[in-house]
Amino acid sequence: MGVFATIDTRSALRGRDRELTALERALATARSGSSAVLVLRGEAGIGKTALLEHTTRRATGFRIVGIAGVQSEMELAFAGLHQLCGPLLDGLDALPGPQRDALSVAFGIQEGEAPNRFLVGLAALGLLAGASRDRPLLVLVDDAQWLDDGSTQALAFVARRLMAEQVALIFTVREPEDARDLAGLPELTVEGLDEPDARALLASAVHVPLDPPVRDRIVAEAHGNPMALLHLPRALAPAELAGGFWLPGRQPLAGRLENAFHQRFRTLPEDSRRLLLIAAADPTGDAALLWRAAGLQGIPAEAAVPAEAAGLVEFGTGVRFHHPLVRSAVYQRAPAPDRRAAHRALARATDPGRDPDRRAWHRAHAAARPDESVAEDLERSAGRAHARGGAAAAAAFLRRAAELTPDPARRVARALDAAQAAIDAGGPAQADTLLAAAEAGPLDDLHRARLERLRARLVYAQVRGNDAPRLLLDAAHRLAPLDAALARDTLLEAVGAAIFAGRLSDGPGQREVAEAARAAPPPPGPPRMVDVLLDSMAGWIIDGHATGARALRHALDVVREQRRSGVTDAERRWLWLAFRVTPEPLAPELWDDDAWHELAEGAVTCAREAGALSVLPMALTYQAGFLLHAGEFDAAAALIGEATAISEATGGAPMMYTSLVLAAWRDEEPEALDHIATTAMEVGARGEGRALGLAEYATAVLYNGLGRYDAALAAARRACQYEDLGFYGWALAELIEAAVRCGRPELATPALESLIERTRASGTEWALGMAARSRALLSDDRDAEALYREAIEHLGRCRVTVHLARARLLYGEWLRRRNRRQESRAQLRPAHETFSVAGACGFAERARRELLATGETVRKRTVSAAAELTSQEAQIAGLARIGHTNDEIAARLFISPRTVEWHLGNVFAKLGVSSRRHLRAALAAPKTPATHRGHPLTRRS
Repeated sequence: MGVFATIDTRSALRGRDRELTALERALATARSGSSAVLVLRGEAGIGKTALLEHTTRRATGFRIVGIAGVQSEMELAFAGLHQLCGPLLDGLDALPGPQRDALSVAFGIQEGEAPNRFLVGLAALGLLAGASRDRPLLVLVDDAQWLDDGSTQALAFVARRLMAEQVALIFTVREPEDARDLAGLPELTVEGLDEPDARALLASAVHVPLDPPVRDRIVAEAHGNPMALLHLPRALAPAELAGGFWLPGRQPLAGRLENAFHQRFRTLPEDSRRLLLIAAADPTGDAALLWRAAGLQGIPAEAAVPAEAAGLVEFGTGVRFHHPLVRSAVYQRAPAPDRRAAHRALARATDPGRDPDRRAWHRAHAAARPDESVAEDLERSAGRAHARGGAAAAAAFLRRAAELTPDPARRVARALDAAQAAIDAGGPAQADTLLAAAEAGPLDDLHRARLERLRARLVYAQVRGNDAPRLLLDAAHRLAPLDAALARDTLLEAVGAAIFAGRLSDGPGQREVAEAARAAPPPPGPPRMVDVLLDSMAGWIIDGHATGARALRHALDVVREQRRSGVTDAERRWLWLAFRVTPEPLAPELWDDDAWHELAEGAVTCAREAGALSVLPMALTYQAGFLLHAGEFDAAAALIGEATAISEATGGAPMMYTSLVLAAWRDEEPEALDHIATTAMEVGARGEGRALGLAEYATAVLYNGLGRYDAALAAARRACQYEDLGFYGWALAELIEAAVRCGRPELATPALESLIERTRASGTEWALGMAARSRALLSDDRDAEALYREAIEHLGRCRVTVHLARARLLYGEWLRRRNRRQESRAQLRPAHETFSVAGACGFAERARRELLATGETVRKRTVSAAAELTSQEAQIAGLARIGHTNDEIAARLFISPRTVEWHLGNVFAKLGVSSRRHLRAALAAPKTPATHRGHPLTRRS
């Protein structure tokens, strides 16, 4: 050991000017009040940890927290995040309630429903932002590739949302494919040292003289890796070093480093080796736990001295290996019986009341053969992990539980449970492996049916293709005689998949699935909400709209009643499924604006309160759709922006459908056409036929607004080729208007007959108004005027202001063509104002042209100051304008309150205002007001 000198910091960081500059820049950025994120990538031993240690010493005035990932702890949900946030938990009470509860449940501080992992991420963001309020915060995450999934995702979320906080967040990872959640963050690859620096570092570490050929061979073999230069020679005798008798192996560098560490380990006394193995088997580094376990194996305290003297480990209040490869060398190369003995001692030393999951984990690693008591412990741990939002951890516990289950039938059941948890955790490859394991066991009929259902759900989750209806229907048929409730649950999913596939379904279609649903017997007991929804959807599909509308109305009433009365935890899952499958298009299908308004607000409120981020984007988009028809385009755009932010943060597919209809109403050509074309391509590839129909409907709206009726007619006819739930009636109305304007009444007449049948069955003011408006287009002068007035009367009694404005526009155009100019203006002025204020550019321009034809003077719209805002600034300004606090805005947009404050400062500067109370006027008023005969016609761009 005497051939090595002490290595000072300057020697260890030789040749690292580029990396040190980047790290100093990160610290300076955080000191200045902005956040900095950096990912250091490089192979094992390249010096990443040394760079973090240097950064810690340079972070004068910073509060510092840090963690290091441990490979053996990757299956314990939020373990890394809990360790990182532990010193900051004094700020927990300052978080908003849902965030505080989510983090508390994730960390096991309190019990509760499983928190959404990204609500946990938002809470972590709030905790770090709060800790940086008084002084800058340095967050160091070493070996991030070995963190558990929940912790990695939460920290990646934080890294992408930091902006105006005094936080420097620095990760280290090994290979480019490691920690893929961090992809896209600012990164710096740590390369090997150049040859002069490598020689200097080697010389600083080795005392004996080296012949130049020997030195050159060591430098060449190390490829500039500082850890190799410092530690590989420790495995060699002085004679080998001095005489040049060393022959390098063919192993990869990490393997040779492990060899070097393991050779040092082998020179230790037996008790020291046993002590190090226990330390390597415990990922917590808890010294008290280590010594309890060591005592159970009769290992004396003196065993620590040789291990520390060898430079492998440090024992103090915690246990710290000098490098992760030391831990790996000790644990991975130990004989299996020795590893099991170490875990057995740790399991016995772990308090079953305070840490039952880690005890179960150690018991599982100590088991040499199947053991039902260990499997039961793991199953209970899986339940606790799932309750904390650790679906990936639950899947891991269940997978190991299945492996340790002696009874073959019970092993199959646990494998299926593990596969379900893996699907929920977004682990399709793991789920597929577990399903294959279950399939290899003895399957009874129920297990085989469950397996088929999970395979169908896995296919749908992976590709969302048009195979899903067939697979789900097959699974439902198999489940029917075994579990009636689960069979009907599966049928509702199949109905939803068939509706989703729409015109792209290659079988079975909606009707076949609906007939299977109608034939399925109900489960015992009172009807569940899922049963009411399934029966109503089957009736609508089989019996047609006129008859099925009554069943749809009943289902809609059930959903509204459930929302008003509240739901139990057990019912909530199906409320969300039901919302995804049917209520979202139910109210529009029935032209019921009151129900749409109520359900949309309720869905958003419920999703926010529950932290249901998988559903919240859909609920926000649903509410945005209602606001679009109500003429509140800016509010709709803000909700779409929020939904997009959540989808991006959670890695979900963006909810693009309402945004493409909004673009069509706004006449953002060519952007709208590009958006529609891109959407059509993406959804076509995914097999989403309903979305293709919606794209065609949006195209028809766009072209009707522009007055290009031939293109509108072609798009509307394509939209009406398939009876998509929720907007088919709207597409019929667009077709009728375009066909009449193109002089093609033979196309409009059958569409009108279908529209009247649907609107009569609905009977709402919206439905009757749309029917009257469309009938007027095909009527002679004697009846048309009365029908236009009837349409305006009906539509004036509901919330869909853009459709009222379109009825006024059509009536005004009809009057102007009959030279009734004064009466025409009375209709065109309010239509123009509604379209202008809402931002329906094409229809506003149509109304403006008609007013000009009557002799009215109308200026074109001008661009408002709000147009200068970025997308996120506009979202924040819109939410602040309607009274939301910075904390509320931060929670909605998944950013910190300080970032909201920073954005608002930019908004105030761009709009020329000094406070929030001036936002309403600044956002509403254009720079140059348009007028007609001296009266303002305001317009928002």
